[in-house]
Amino acid sequence: MRIDLHTHSTASDGTDRPAGVVAAAARAGLDVVALTDHDTTAGWAEAATAAAEHGVTLVRGAEVSCSHRGTSIHLLSYLHDPAHPGLAAEMEKARESREHRAERMVERIAGDFPRLTWDVVQACTAPGATLGRPHIADALVRLDYFPTRDAVFAEVLHDRSPYYVAHYAPDPVTAVTLVREAGGVPVFAHPLASNRGRVVGDDVVEAMVEAGLGGLEVDHRDHDRDAREHLRSLARRWDLVVTGASDYHGAGKENRLGENVTAPDELERLLDQAVGAAVVAPG
Repeated sequence: MRIDLHTHSTASDGTDRPAGVVAAAARAGLDVVALTDHDTTAGWAEAATAAAEHGVTLVRGAEVSCSHRGTSIHLLSYLHDPAHPGLAAEMEKARESREHRAERMVERIAGDFPRLTWDVVQACTAPGATLGRPHIADALVRLDYFPTRDAVFAEVLHDRSPYYVAHYAPDPVTAVTLVREAGGVPVFAHPLASNRGRVVGDDVVEAMVEAGLGGLEVDHRDHDRDAREHLRSLARRWDLVVTGASDYHGAGKENRLGENVTAPDELERLLDQAVGAAVVAPG
């Protein structure tokens, strides 16, 4: 069984529609795929219909934006109740803040890349999507300033860039608590992806564990061997689920579906903790 528990669609910053992510998962030989768009569950219904059509089991989720003392943290929430008022309110607040942040960043970037406008960014964003930095990157690629999203992030959109603007995000302990209250399973996404910017120490992970953290995303393209070994040791220490995933964004990134996967027994451990929503099984 091949299981990929981290993907994105046009509901946030992926380039495939939710149904397209599921179809691509089937073509990639996956048996199980999770849709985890940033701060939204808007793609769940479409993905669920596609899962039945393509014979793929869908794990419904989201990637919740968090921040600890200025360091960005991403929390994967699996199978939570999308109507839970506390978690839904935090995700909505983060979405709104992302959009305001993006407008301010566009204003700054346009000083050096004058053809960039807010209208171009919106044209690169699917209706209803959680707007973020990847859409600014797509606009700069469309305008032929850069060849790829990754090139834009490397030069313009990284966390230490002079164009960078922070956005609202809850503390990860608060987010973990809300995910558990919503019946979901919280998993720390790519905790040691230092190439993305600053990472937090084990003390922050421990605080998240005490609040109810369920797992660590260990096998991810942004983790080298040492990072993976360290995260596995933490998972053993605190009896956490170990996941692996692609962090697929369609054509937006080089990440390929199934390049890292989750073991079936680890998925079962995760599912045993979920009470907010159910997986969508084919047939």
